[in-house]
Amino acid sequence: MAEFQAVARTDEIPEGEGRAFAVSGRMVAVFFKDGTYHAINDSCPHMGASLATGWVEDNQVTCPWHAWRFCISDGTWLDNPESDLKTDCYEVRVVEDEIQVLIPE
Repeated sequence: MAEFQAVARTDEIPEGEGRAFAVSGRMVAVFFKDGTYHAINDSCPHMGASLATGWVEDNQVTCPWHAWRFCISDGTWLDNPESDLKTDCYEVRVVEDEIQVLIPE
């Protein structure tokens, strides 16, 4: 059964930024935007750039290599939302000052 795993403290991710963490054998990008934490796959499906290092604006992150944009809430590829291409999205919770991510089995 999948369980939430601690990845960071709340003071480790500044507002409007992301950080990458290894969770259950995969890299996960955790973003803090407008008081809410979001987690998606860190690897851009286009060429594998770290999305955690991308530019965060509104509810999206722009890939630092080729400017592909993804929704940080649900992983949708915003440049072509009708496409089936998206990145995985993960549930996040905060317990006291600990950010936790759930990776499904």
